[in-house]
Amino acid sequence: MKKLVVLLALYVFCTNPVFSQQDYEVKVITSVESIVSSGLGRSRMLSSNDDRDYKEFTSEQTEDDNTRNTSKRKDIRVKNFEETKLLNFYNLGGIRFQNIVANDALISSKLTDMLTEGWDLVFVTSAVESDAGRNDDNGIFITRYIFKRKLD
Repeated sequence: MKKLVVLLALYVFCTNPVFSQQDYEVKVITSVESIVSSGLGRSRMLSSNDDRDYKEFTSEQTEDDNTRNTSKRKDIRVKNFEETKLLNFYNLGGIRFQNIVANDALISSKLTDMLTEGWDLVFVTSAVESDAGRNDDNGIFITRYIFKRKLD
């Protein structure tokens, strides 16, 4: 009977969100790779070294109070960040496969470091804004790597 009570207490303790809640931190790494023809774009991998609390820059609109969000852009900007130069997908000769694999090697190195530092890769999302016709020669390929780890 005692074992059953102890097991039941342990079960309640471990499954109760109040007792089993773990605090995590999240980190986003972003790669922006240029798909501008002739290699004129800029490609980078970026990571913020500063924290921001979104609540400081968030307002709530209601039917009774639709006051504008007055957050200042200069307060939101992060000037303390890590920037890794990547190569553009294109050069004057067209698509450059060596540039793509060079970027893969740099991104892999960063992701490996993050995993070594105890971060878990939980989500990856990417998008492309590419050539939209005759007069549009701009484009980027953006990927966000979202990591989490337990707070100490």
